[in-house]
Amino acid sequence: ELMESLRRVFVDSISNSFYPVPQEAIGVGSAFEGWSPREWDGVYRVLVPLSPPPGHAFRLELNSAGQMAARSFRVRVEWVSTCQREQLGQELLCFLHHSQKELRRKHQRSLLKTLCTGSYLDVEKTSHWFSQLLRSSWLHVPQSRSWHLVFQPCGRSCQFQLSDGKESLRVEVLFGVRQGDSDIFAVSQPSEAQRGGSSIFGSGQPTKANIMASTAWPETYAVAEAKFFRHIARQVPCESLHLKCLQVFTCILRGTGFSCSIWKTVVVHVLTTVPLSQWHRREFARWLWDIMVYLGRCLQLTRLEHFVLGNERLPAEISLPPAMQKVEPLNLFEHLARDAAAHREAMQAY
Repeated sequence: ELMESLRRVFVDSISNSFYPVPQEAIGVGSAFEGWSPREWDGVYRVLVPLSPPPGHAFRLELNSAGQMAARSFRVRVEWVSTCQREQLGQELLCFLHHSQKELRRKHQRSLLKTLCTGSYLDVEKTSHWFSQLLRSSWLHVPQSRSWHLVFQPCGRSCQFQLSDGKESLRVEVLFGVRQGDSDIFAVSQPSEAQRGGSSIFGSGQPTKANIMASTAWPETYAVAEAKFFRHIARQVPCESLHLKCLQVFTCILRGTGFSCSIWKTVVVHVLTTVPLSQWHRREFARWLWDIMVYLGRCLQLTRLEHFVLGNERLPAEISLPPAMQKVEPLNLFEHLARDAAAHREAMQAY
């Protein structure tokens, strides 16, 4: 409700400018999926998709080679003609066909002149702009009468804390550009796996998130994963049983070397390999055992497939870009197959 109130105020305040247009926010991560690990940082994360303003278009350009799960993009901003379009009964100025003198006279500045570095949308400039917009809009939303807002510095997202004297909430707003009409986004903040937190065994997928270029937008599957959890919740007899299983492993087995993202991947794979009608509360111990057995088999084979990439069992309601629908399944345990010492360490931990 808060994010929707803010979005309405934002859209109204930037209606006569050429800044990105915030769309409806999407809750991502464990807090919105219905489970939280013991080491949960207490932050509610929402992804705000950004659409290009009139006269502009976003083009995603692949920015990194290597494994699919570690990809990042640059968001190229281009001008498009608006000569034949009207807005609120007025003809739009066209950055392609109107003179710079006329544009300056109308005080119209292209997105390329405000939030871009070169021709590419800049994450840090976008984050600063959004934070300033939130600061100036806060008193115009109904929630401002009940909650106190305090900003927290962050370069690649907008973070703030809300408190009403009794409780407090920490929120992180991520920004994303949707890949076509899919549930896959190029997003401002790298994921846990992209920050090198997928496992403590071996090197995993080392990244340079701390020196990530301000024009780099990492790929995220968080929206597709959140959509999958909503899909499951509508079908399992005991709505929260699979979430309780996930919490058991991420809380009780903390420190064993298997990260939350690994446990989450294992649990969702089990959910797609057995009939959902069998997830009854009386079978809780059985499902804990089956999840452990599945992980053990993956460790022995040194193969745990990415849940989104190359998964033919994804629900039809989860939309992937055409190029992603035919990729080979990505092995999250590939580093264990290459590193015998890391594999032994993982088996001992198991």
